[in-house]
Amino acid sequence: MSFTISSRTLSNGLEIPLLGLGTSTIGDIYEGTCRAIDAGYRLIDTASLYQNEGEIGRAVADKIKDGTIKREDLFIVTKIHVNSHRRGAFAKDFEGSLARLRVDYVDLYLIHWPIALAENCSGKITDGPIVFDDDADYLTVWAMMEELLESGKVRAIGLSNFNKAQIERILKSCKIRPVVNQVECHLVFNQERLRRYCAQQGILLMAFSPLGAPGRTIIRTDAPKLLENDVVVELARKYGKTPGQILLRHTIQRNIIAIPKSANPQRIRENIDIFDFALEPADVERLNAQDKNLRLVENKVWEAGKYYPFHDDY
Repeated sequence: MSFTISSRTLSNGLEIPLLGLGTSTIGDIYEGTCRAIDAGYRLIDTASLYQNEGEIGRAVADKIKDGTIKREDLFIVTKIHVNSHRRGAFAKDFEGSLARLRVDYVDLYLIHWPIALAENCSGKITDGPIVFDDDADYLTVWAMMEELLESGKVRAIGLSNFNKAQIERILKSCKIRPVVNQVECHLVFNQERLRRYCAQQGILLMAFSPLGAPGRTIIRTDAPKLLENDVVVELARKYGKTPGQILLRHTIQRNIIAIPKSANPQRIRENIDIFDFALEPADVERLNAQDKNLRLVENKVWEAGKYYPFHDDY
């Protein structure tokens, strides 16, 4: 069964699906991507850092080949690696993403993090010490993003993990404004202040970990289980939906794009089956009241970076 997904219009006029497939830590990425496309997903989110663009590209190519989709049906999002903020490395990393994804263009290209790492640093502590490149400025990276947009190799450009002050700094100097900021956003960290600020600037939020990152190893050890939240469970019974569907519906009703992760066939179908109902305003408010301003994915190993974004309030 294939589902139809609602969309929103970005500030540059491009249509973007309100729900997509997150891929940062899912297991069988090839099968998961194929299943998602078969189920009706058209937004696929990845990044150079995830080291899975090749498998996603293979899945996309196979689904185009078998006639399930055309390239123009998809909205592919990827991101520049944190160790590629210098011009030569930037160009190499972007072209590598295109090659791995087997596409001629990317629909949305994001600066993955405002911080920069040395070119030979993978960003994973298992690969060696974290070495920062604090002389690299994300304003310079943004200028290269603008050049890419003008080249036609990307259709839209945006940010990921940027705080309000960092966005303001870009807006003061940019020629082209970002259209999206992808951030952690969920029931207990609903990012309402950042959402409102971005909305004022014509920037849509895209929520990673909208289900609270269940099963992810880098979250806080005291992270609450959002799928077991009493209000969420109560509303799931009321609407005849799963707790996950309630959480995702809450996200998109706040005009935030959701990119839940799963390779499980049942979960993939459940996550997309949220466009046949709407939460009543009072229930949206009850869910909003669950916010604890509690970030679950902190990436503390990058905290010493000059432009680490999570020292600010939002």
